Amino acid sequence: MLGLGFQVEGWVVMLVLMAVAQVAVIYGEFFEPFNVSYDHRALILGGQRRMLISAGIHYPRATPDMWPGLIAKSKEGGADVIETYVFWSGHEPSRGQYYFEERYDIVKFVKLVGANGLYLLLRIGPYVCAEWNFGGFPVWLRDVPDIEFRTDNAPFKDEMQRFAKKIVDLMKEENLFSWQGGPIILTQIENEYGNVQGSYGQSGERYMKWAAGMALGLGAGVPWIMCRQTDAPEAIINSCNAFYCDGFKPNSYRKPVIWTEDWNGWYANWGDRLPHRPVEDNAFAIARFFQRGGSFHNYYMYFGGTNFERTAGGPLQITSYNYDAPIDEYGILNQPKWGHLKDLHKAIKLCEPALVAVDDSPLYVKLGRRQEAHVYSSEQIDTNSTLPGNIGTCAAFLANIDEHKSASVKIFGKVYNLPPWSVSILPDCKTVAFNTAKTEAQVSIKTVESGSPSLSNATEAADLLFHDNYFAPLKSWMASKEPIGLWNKNSFSAKGILEHLNVTKDTSDYLWYITSVNISAEDVLYWKEKGILPLLKINSMRDVVRIFVNGELAGSKVGHWLRLEQHVQLVEGDNQLALLSETVGLQNYGAFIEKDGAGFRGPIKLTGFRNYGSLDLTKFLWTYQVGLKGEAAKYYAPEEQENVDWVDLQLGAPSAFIWYKTYFDAPEGSDPVAIDLGSMGKGFAWINGHGLGRYWSLVAPKSGCPKTCDYRGTYKESKCVTNCGQLTQSWYHIPREWLQDSNNLLVIFEETGGNPLKISLKTHYTKTICAKVSENDYPPLNSWWHPNIVSGKKSVSDVPPEIHLRCDDGHVISGITFASFGNSGGSCQKFSVGHCHASSSLSVVQKACLGKNKCKVSVSNATFGKDPCRGTLKSLAVEAECTSSSNFYDFHAPNLWQYQKTVEESRESFSASA
Repeated sequence: MLGLGFQVEGWVVMLVLMAVAQVAVIYGEFFEPFNVSYDHRALILGGQRRMLISAGIHYPRATPDMWPGLIAKSKEGGADVIETYVFWSGHEPSRGQYYFEERYDIVKFVKLVGANGLYLLLRIGPYVCAEWNFGGFPVWLRDVPDIEFRTDNAPFKDEMQRFAKKIVDLMKEENLFSWQGGPIILTQIENEYGNVQGSYGQSGERYMKWAAGMALGLGAGVPWIMCRQTDAPEAIINSCNAFYCDGFKPNSYRKPVIWTEDWNGWYANWGDRLPHRPVEDNAFAIARFFQRGGSFHNYYMYFGGTNFERTAGGPLQITSYNYDAPIDEYGILNQPKWGHLKDLHKAIKLCEPALVAVDDSPLYVKLGRRQEAHVYSSEQIDTNSTLPGNIGTCAAFLANIDEHKSASVKIFGKVYNLPPWSVSILPDCKTVAFNTAKTEAQVSIKTVESGSPSLSNATEAADLLFHDNYFAPLKSWMASKEPIGLWNKNSFSAKGILEHLNVTKDTSDYLWYITSVNISAEDVLYWKEKGILPLLKINSMRDVVRIFVNGELAGSKVGHWLRLEQHVQLVEGDNQLALLSETVGLQNYGAFIEKDGAGFRGPIKLTGFRNYGSLDLTKFLWTYQVGLKGEAAKYYAPEEQENVDWVDLQLGAPSAFIWYKTYFDAPEGSDPVAIDLGSMGKGFAWINGHGLGRYWSLVAPKSGCPKTCDYRGTYKESKCVTNCGQLTQSWYHIPREWLQDSNNLLVIFEETGGNPLKISLKTHYTKTICAKVSENDYPPLNSWWHPNIVSGKKSVSDVPPEIHLRCDDGHVISGITFASFGNSGGSCQKFSVGHCHASSSLSVVQKACLGKNKCKVSVSNATFGKDPCRGTLKSLAVEAECTSSSNFYDFHAPNLWQYQKTVEESRESFSASA
């Protein structure tokens, strides 16, 4: 018994130690403390030069439940580092009142990064741009007396230093810098200040130098960077932000080449087309960067996420911040972008020993008019001769920068074929491991695309529609009318036109300007005789204004500081004129953004009077009402529902300036959820009190979208746009974290008119996956690390290529809809069998893939039993369907014996054909 007691106690002790170890991994020191320094070649981590790949993730654009998966997928994709801005407006919503909870729990986010064994680039700013409301500045900052942003201004510098110190001190308190065993290896002060510095004259230069000195004095203990700052002081590394940075050089030989923002996508505005950057071009730009001496590369963005609540910048930027990133805003892999870039990262890592070994510039070789090579070698080599068998560390990059023509080049006695606008990477200076233009990664077709048009059908039932057989009975839709104009005794009156933000403090998008205009019978008769209407003129307005006369909408306008002229119908006597000024994201970029403001500028006049021409309404007494009644009363909050005057929705009732609510049950499973609001006009949506963000059903122009996107040539954000003639955004992300199993409260404020009965929900996942790999494509990059390859017992060239297929987490391959080893034609969802086709193709792929989350198939004659057509270059093309693993096994479990029998018959068929 005594022995047993000791045994039980030992297990308890072991469990305790395991728990302590687990907590230490998550919340303690993540690394042995190490110092970070740098030289002209690279960052030096713990005494070792490193070539680093960084993935941009903004923690508030996801929910905490999403963070672990995003970080893990970034690491699996080849990232060494996670990059994020720090969002001042979220962390200090009121001066001196800090917030570090929920989506703004930056400490938790940084610790999760460290727990995954990744480093962190912390871009404190505190100006961040980021298409974030007001560039990340809290709006209260405008009200600090005598303040001017981002210049040699004492009030601004005091506030900026206070916040930057708060963040650095918080990171130190949590032991999150590298020298404390934490993941933070780099910090950034300011952001793209060089773009606007000239606007501030000498004060701008003084401010920049002050910001650098202030940052260095905070005691972070890791290097500081400034992006797009060509005159950064010697102790600060200046870095590049652009679509291409292969030609960038820092302003001192002592500094490494760092690419802070590789714009692998772009943002969209309401009413715009959707930008996309081809992955072949993105890979080309990155390979060129490392080829020409780069050492640290960061994706902006690797995960874009969602502008929840009112965080979208402006003016007029959409709620989705998908950014055509390798991971979409729901957390699902964006293929082939994620997979192709993962292969690129592996190829770069294979070259890292050579890249860090060369202390100065690589060997440059001109291979043709628009072809060149850069060779990194630990010893002298002759590029005109065959490499010796005992060559040491050596890696080569062969580039063809011709936008149209392929090229054959010769180096080290071998000939290499280079597609146009591509880079081939040779980790051993002999064998091509990767070419940026040859994509072997799968293509994924998802159930939801951000800008796809509404798929809902009209219905007279008061139910929320579910796609893909998801349907939940709901309580009836209910509605509550939003007043036009005054709704609260807290309104106030003042002479003249007040600046919008000075009144609202950005607590709401909306501000009512209300006045009264007395019209004589003589003027009414004059307008009738002339057949005219008086004209309201506003000298300048932003972003949206809606004009109401006597409670009726008379007109509206959208734009950024545009002139407005609107005819209005006035009656004899007093007329109420109500102007609703709306912001759609505050200015996030440029000099003097604190002076941009919102609302109206210049005179507001009413013209067309018989005797005196016009009335200058600017001098009138105006009454101001901030926000909406439903906002102030929190119609969207679950706990406030009994206090709202909801009534059953009447079909055909007015649908503008109205609140809607309903309840729904969450779709089963764990897939992300999207809501289609394409049937609505403009407004806001909330789920269980959480703000999904603004919605607006504006349609992109019908023209300007190419039928095909050519990756070749210099990219710009307007090059490969899609979505012409469709809504800029129809689907909106509902994080699973915000849902409960049943009775989820959906509240919508509709401003312009829409049909809530057409709103629908859909789970977002990868539904169809395709891949096509040729037998002369490159071997899988993992084979380079195989012991037989490393030892030289086997050549990597002897390893056949592989096709890789993968469904989302929690999903399996449920069906193979096409499989052909031969010379099939077409592309994903349009594959066709060619004259050369191995009869065993389908059975082989089914055997390898059915019922699995991911699978691989070797692309070789041996895999399919025999060569189906000698002398013909063959490819394996596969199209498969994914479904949730629970649904798949629930369906197959009763008939599992039959399923296994089918697999066995496939095996026998394969053996017979072999």
